[in-house]
Amino acid sequence: MNGTGVVAAGHPATAEAAAAVLEAGGNAFDAVIAGQFAACVAEPVLCSLGGGGFLLTRKGRDPVQALDFFVQTPLRKRPPEEIEFLPIVADFGDAQQEFHIGLGSVATPGMVAGLFAAHRHYASLPMPVLLEPAIRLAREGVRVNALQAYAFRIVGAIYAHTEESRQLYASPTRPGSLVVEGDLLRQTQLADSLERLAAEGESWFYRGEFADLVVNRCRREGGLLGPDDLRRYRAEIREPVTLDYRGNRIWINPPPSSGGLLLGFALTLLENLGPPHAAFGSAGHLERMAGVMALTDRARLEVQPDGDAPVDARRLLDPGLLARYLEEVTGLGPAMRGTTHLSVMDAGGNVASLTASNGEGCGVLIPDTGVMLNNMLGEQDLNPQGFFRWSEDQRLTSMMAPTLLSRPDGSEVALGSGGSNRIRTAILQVLVNLLDFDMPLQRAVDASRIHLEEGLLSVEAGFGAEVDLDPLLARYPNHRIWRERSLFFGGVHAVGLGQAGFSGAGDARRGGVVRLAGAPGAS
Repeated sequence: MNGTGVVAAGHPATAEAAAAVLEAGGNAFDAVIAGQFAACVAEPVLCSLGGGGFLLTRKGRDPVQALDFFVQTPLRKRPPEEIEFLPIVADFGDAQQEFHIGLGSVATPGMVAGLFAAHRHYASLPMPVLLEPAIRLAREGVRVNALQAYAFRIVGAIYAHTEESRQLYASPTRPGSLVVEGDLLRQTQLADSLERLAAEGESWFYRGEFADLVVNRCRREGGLLGPDDLRRYRAEIREPVTLDYRGNRIWINPPPSSGGLLLGFALTLLENLGPPHAAFGSAGHLERMAGVMALTDRARLEVQPDGDAPVDARRLLDPGLLARYLEEVTGLGPAMRGTTHLSVMDAGGNVASLTASNGEGCGVLIPDTGVMLNNMLGEQDLNPQGFFRWSEDQRLTSMMAPTLLSRPDGSEVALGSGGSNRIRTAILQVLVNLLDFDMPLQRAVDASRIHLEEGLLSVEAGFGAEVDLDPLLARYPNHRIWRERSLFFGGVHAVGLGQAGFSGAGDARRGGVVRLAGAPGAS
């Protein structure tokens, strides 16, 4: 595909907002900022102004950078009996997962600080221009698509937790229900909040009226955030972790995020095993992938015994540790968290890969703003040692792992995924599909996946009848075979640039769409 740039995202409105900015003369960073603000409107279960994320960037020929705007633990704890912190169960159909919500589950949000930092460092258009698509979407409304309706069903208990939330997300066509597919979701208070950001900047959010509303509600109703939590928050530029895989250069999200390093660990194990000698979907291929996932899970616990501490890159990628785990993997046969991703490339050589999350949302709207804060302190994935044991004033670690791949022929791919702990295995399998099995980008994203965690093997539907799963299932008797494709297995949205021009792949598991700037509707 030829054009001025390409976008892959989790919702048509997100992709169209980003593509429109490219067509208006903006660069990839303008587009990713506009797209992410639009995502906070169109994908409310997956991301919010009250969440956080990571942006991997390359500006022209400059070095790749990682912008960390993930959530921060509060400065001070309160006794558990004083905070609002309660469990809900999310029902994926074939699996259930418990989350905790309430104001006591909220960490300091970084989304707004991150997008404004990205604007200062990389963008070319004024922020009010970049906010305009999101403001229009919020005020005029966005049609709820099948994926968003499904997300609301999975975590409906969260969005029905308070009267304000029930009213905002109530279906206009089905009394007593949250929004369903086809409903028009209008968020006029959120539109007002976005207009305040356009007029007053991030200070309104972190030091102004919005901050006051957050702090007052937390004080009254069992939250943890105080004025200094918001006032002191800063987005941080970090140097990404770089590794080589079969002659290809890969940049991944650095510490204190752990997802990128765990992806790097898995790729390094596969690199040392040599190219696969078995076809995609064969017993040899699947057993190797499952084995690498299992060892990566164990390595994480070994080098990160304190669950909220950053993974030590030197320890995880230490040759001795890798050699020890490699000895185990060589016998493997022939060689919702709510999260969304947005990838953008432009004709100027700029690349932006952004992964963002609101957890599932804490269930509480900040009055008169339309903003639901995150529930990151209620995520078991982010608190593996138990709730209330987090260290104060520290970036939470995350599995989010925006990634950039550069091949020897000069072609590039920017990608990332949503999907909680499945993020790293989703990206790993797409990279392996691209680099080991030479699949086209869309096929690499569409191919069926597996996920192994804490001894449970999940096998996605879609492996053909010619694939013999019995050897894999015999090796992992604790397994679940899914009846259909599911957002449980992540959602990898990727864009590429090669000799044939731009390409893109949206993951249907999470509503993925592709837009080519200069050719509206192309995909």
